[in-house]
Amino acid sequence: MFAAASAGALSAGAARADDAALSELVVIGERGVAETPGAATVLSPAEYERSQPLTINDVLRRVPGIFPRSEEGLGLRPNIGFRGLNPTRSSEVLLLEDGVPLTYAPYGDNASYYHPPIERFSGVEVLKGSGQIVFGPHTVGGVVNYLTPRPPAEAQGRLIVRAGERDTQEVVLQAGDTFGPLGLFGGFAARHSAGVRANHDLNYADLFLKAVYTLSPDQELTLKLTSYHEDSRVSYSGLTQAEFLADPRGNPFKNDSFELWRHGGALAHGWRISDRARLTTVAYAATFERDWWRQSSNSGQRPNDASDPACGGMANVDTTCGNEGRLRQYYMFGLESRLDLSWGGEAFAGQLTTGARVHAENQERFQFNGDRPNSRTPGTGVNAGVREQNVREARAVSAFVQNTFDFGALAVTPGLRFETIEFDRSNKLTGRRGSEDVSEWIPGLGVSWTVGPEWTLFGGVHRGFSPPRVEDVVTDAGGSVELDAERSVNWELGMRGAPAPGVRLELTAFRMEFENQIIPASLAGGVGATVTSAGETLHQGLEGAVSFSSKEALGTSIDWYADATFTWVETAEFRGRRFSSINNTRPVTGNRLPYAPEWVGRFAAGFDTGQIQAELEAVYTGEMFADDLNTITPSANGQQGLIADAWQWNLAAAWRIPNTPVKLMASVRNLADETFIVDRSRGILVNEPRMAQVGLQLDF
Repeated sequence: MFAAASAGALSAGAARADDAALSELVVIGERGVAETPGAATVLSPAEYERSQPLTINDVLRRVPGIFPRSEEGLGLRPNIGFRGLNPTRSSEVLLLEDGVPLTYAPYGDNASYYHPPIERFSGVEVLKGSGQIVFGPHTVGGVVNYLTPRPPAEAQGRLIVRAGERDTQEVVLQAGDTFGPLGLFGGFAARHSAGVRANHDLNYADLFLKAVYTLSPDQELTLKLTSYHEDSRVSYSGLTQAEFLADPRGNPFKNDSFELWRHGGALAHGWRISDRARLTTVAYAATFERDWWRQSSNSGQRPNDASDPACGGMANVDTTCGNEGRLRQYYMFGLESRLDLSWGGEAFAGQLTTGARVHAENQERFQFNGDRPNSRTPGTGVNAGVREQNVREARAVSAFVQNTFDFGALAVTPGLRFETIEFDRSNKLTGRRGSEDVSEWIPGLGVSWTVGPEWTLFGGVHRGFSPPRVEDVVTDAGGSVELDAERSVNWELGMRGAPAPGVRLELTAFRMEFENQIIPASLAGGVGATVTSAGETLHQGLEGAVSFSSKEALGTSIDWYADATFTWVETAEFRGRRFSSINNTRPVTGNRLPYAPEWVGRFAAGFDTGQIQAELEAVYTGEMFADDLNTITPSANGQQGLIADAWQWNLAAAWRIPNTPVKLMASVRNLADETFIVDRSRGILVNEPRMAQVGLQLDF
């Protein structure tokens, strides 16, 4: 499970051989996991398709150290946490697609309100060690790089159709071919679901096109174009405690609406200068537009407060109560060039990676308060109208160098990254403007030692850095905010290997010492939200993975397999002198950080005959706190209180009909139909209900 090759009808062109990756930026690439100085994982569809994943969360649970938290049921708003870091909006994670930033504002607002469907990808790379400093700007938690398929050498296609409970419907169509020097691959995916709560209606469509043109044996161009649209009726606010007790899957805001458009493109040039040198240059751009009309930004803001005095309370939520339009437009573009150079001879050799990036992003933010629950324009009533019109900008230049010194069995990899970022913020309603800048040197050192042919020991240390958001350093009035960037020192020590045929094992100890960690306060999200400096914090623990395959171990015709991952965050606590963001007279030093469960784990077992597959999966999430006071008893608004531990069981099976290109599929998620709380940051959100699905896959 740590470094498998891609498989499947449309994965033939996805292998990361030297030729295939000539014009693409990868995180691990052809060097493989075994030679990576740090905890690293590569996942292929051949592994995760066995469980018929519904969202990216189902895939990332296979990676030790990751805590993916569900929200609306389709993974549209990913919440990915590493090693006890808060998973909200994946803000502590660097998300890439073919090495290019996937989020809409990685320097100025690294939050994820969008995620492509998993069917777009031919693999996933995850890197948590010191090597992540090459990719930046966020080097705190880890890097997740999604790989997209290259065009196949011959005409291939795939059609997937699925349907199930909660009115779930899905269609995926992909096809590709190569015509002389030009290879083409394209895909379309669309899905509808009623989500996990009442009054929700989730819909998205995704288009993807990739063209690879061979200029010469040593040069190629890759053009990638993407377009994504979501049109959903989905609320931002969770439930109060009373609403949760009355109906845990309820939602009183049936008129809320969310619409999103994202269009992106990347043009990459790969040049093999010599057998030892390769230069890859990528220009990228993306636009992101989001209109979210909602009546409540969290469970503490209901339509009976001072923000909507004409409403009269929840009794009139569908008639006279107003709403808020949180409208966002983002523009991002950049250019990155990277040189990979091998040097030395048999006795002493190395691999140099160096490069630079220029990046710019622009945010246009509006808030329109409407007079009615279904308003889509500014109203005229008290507290209605245009409430915000902001422009926020980030301009960044970075450079990096990393070199692996190869001493045979021992490899030492020092590296250094430099980031300089300039932030600007303009209030178009008042004419106020302000600017700030942040610069940082980010060093790292990794070591790997090959102990025999089957074992590798690795370790490393690097500077964790995460730039603040624009609004965290420049106020709406144009002033400066004393909210520093996140900085930490991250350590890890581990081993990976194959102690016996068919058995793979990885175990890593980690420690993250934060000089300053930024965490959301109890009222995370929406009105009343604050982001605060937690100051010194400490995360440490163990993570591991193990897998077994009878086909590899014993040569059996039927592959009986099992795999498991676990994360133990033994410590995730406030250090130094720190008072609560809820009650500034109460110290929280020594308290556990919010949304940092001590244990997270997954176990799966199944068999694969080549024609028939079946897998049973168990997912465990330990208990966690929702606030810095470590409150046990739920508050009335639901945003404080213990989140209990939970198990979820999933079942998947598939049958490839003999002598046909058709595969029939069936799955049941949350087999026991358990209901449990997954989040309290904006009020109570619960897990997905039991969902059975059936479908077919046609390869042509």
